[in-house]
Amino acid sequence: MKLVVFSICLNEEKTIGELLERIPQNIEGIDEIVKMVIDDGSKDNTVNIAKEHGAIVFSNTQQKRLAYSFQRAIDEALRVGADIAVNIDGDLQFKPEEIPNLVKPIVKSKADFVAGNRFSNGKRPENMSLGKYYGNQLGAYVVSRLTHQEFFDVTCGFRAYSREAMLQMNINSKYTYTQESFQLMASKNLNIVQIPISIKYFKGRKSRVVTSIFSFITLSAFNIMRAFRDFAPIKFFGILGLIPFLIGILCILFMGIFFLKTGDFTPYKFVGFTGLYLVTLGMVIALFGLISDMIGRMVNNQEKILYFEKKNYYSRIKGGK
Repeated sequence: MKLVVFSICLNEEKTIGELLERIPQNIEGIDEIVKMVIDDGSKDNTVNIAKEHGAIVFSNTQQKRLAYSFQRAIDEALRVGADIAVNIDGDLQFKPEEIPNLVKPIVKSKADFVAGNRFSNGKRPENMSLGKYYGNQLGAYVVSRLTHQEFFDVTCGFRAYSREAMLQMNINSKYTYTQESFQLMASKNLNIVQIPISIKYFKGRKSRVVTSIFSFITLSAFNIMRAFRDFAPIKFFGILGLIPFLIGILCILFMGIFFLKTGDFTPYKFVGFTGLYLVTLGMVIALFGLISDMIGRMVNNQEKILYFEKKNYYSRIKGGK
């Protein structure tokens, strides 16, 4: 089996060399290991150092953010014939020596997607901010509810993917891939496993991905909401439509009771009109859910076609090599 270990880097000249050198050379069940770096517009010496340490480097002409670079890494891993891919941050927050732990469940055919869990001991990692910790906990809770599975860490950047998972990967987010990939893998009924991993947060170091806790929570919530809309449109629009519908029903009931008691609608006519408007709004929103569900079925069929096209395309490339 061929393993590709890739890292998405932006100005990581101080650590990328050590990271690449510490990647295990021998892993049980793996015949070939390829090191890969996706350079997201680095201005320092990251690219040259990565090449000196034996990595294949693909450079974006300018910074295109994490989601784009991740999808490119998956595509390039498939292009070079990877059976398994592992992504790991280039700043040495994670231990490359733990890569075999992530790969093992896939080699043993017990998982398609293996994600690191930074919170296996139930505690906040040292030097991780409270805002980021609780933001991650909230994200894990929401994703777990949406997928009807139990996850503890949905934003960790240390993960392993089978070839099947890579072929199914189609990230639409422009910001990050972490939560969406969980929902995507779950929607494809792939086997997902989480295992404990080590993490080291450097005191005082600012994340290049999370510029502020507010933006992290806001964008994470937005991405989760988008994925919820795409993967469960009837439930998403049903909940949205139910709120105005119920309020409208209450308004109409109030008017009905008032009319039975007084024989008149005055002075609460506006309540009746508001109720009719809200009931109609709720029904229209629910209709959007039905339409979105039909569109979702068509999109699902298109994704199946894309999956088989990718499978055939990358199989030809792998066979040719």
